[in-house]
Amino acid sequence: MKIGFIGTGVMGNSLVKHLLQAGHEVAIYTRTAKKAENLVALGAKLMESPRQAAEHAETLFTMVGYPSDVEQVYFGDNGILAGAKQGTVVVDMTTSQPKLAQRIYEAAKDQGVKSLDAPVSGGDIGAQNGTLSIMVGGEEVVFQEVLPLFELLGQNIVYQGAAGAGQHTKMCNQIIIASNMVGVCESLIYAKKAGLDPEQVLRSISSGAAGSWSLSNLAPRIINGDFEPGFYIKHFIKDMKIAAEEAEAMGLELPGLRQSLRMYESLADKGYGDNGTQALIKYYEK
Repeated sequence: MKIGFIGTGVMGNSLVKHLLQAGHEVAIYTRTAKKAENLVALGAKLMESPRQAAEHAETLFTMVGYPSDVEQVYFGDNGILAGAKQGTVVVDMTTSQPKLAQRIYEAAKDQGVKSLDAPVSGGDIGAQNGTLSIMVGGEEVVFQEVLPLFELLGQNIVYQGAAGAGQHTKMCNQIIIASNMVGVCESLIYAKKAGLDPEQVLRSISSGAAGSWSLSNLAPRIINGDFEPGFYIKHFIKDMKIAAEEAEAMGLELPGLRQSLRMYESLADKGYGDNGTQALIKYYEK
């Protein structure tokens, strides 16, 4: 297939590799061309705008940073919808606002373009291994059409409902991670103060009732002092703000989410925004 992919950052880069390895022709667009040099070397075609990538594609994926970035790549004279042909499928894998996913769906439908919102979970490791969880909103018939491509990128692929449902599901995911990362960091700090070997502690607790993806994958990074981003703090703050806004609109009070957001914002204020979410441990080491 002719595929477009916009956004070749920490995760997008690995996803494009999977598509290329499966034999697809992939046209890419990124604001920082240097980040895509390895993909061009593997056969990807570098385009000059989102519109040009869309003109090339039968199916086009986007994975950018913020809702404002999503708006920028989809709308306007150089946007995806200006270049997408009738019958093209556009799939936004950015974690973004449910209402924006619905807006893209309606705008795409008006010009005969099909749209899905399909945010993911699993971080850089899941992207590298093709084991992401993918949560999908949109029309189910379109989901079935794109499913063979999703299966190149992830393992747990679930259709959630109408446009925006994928984004709402990702908010559920981020709400759990927000409080869970607090627990992971507090556990490690406790172990350290108690004079325990943190690695030995992980051997005991990772496979028990306390087990979680964050505990298994991010706690070892914390112990090793590795704060490189599998997922940026600045992007996690964006996600938590979206979740908080959606919760407020539904009349929900989520104190765990609010406290996690405040903690991460304090780290971002101190210059940790480009670190991975595991750098939350720095909050306790101040």
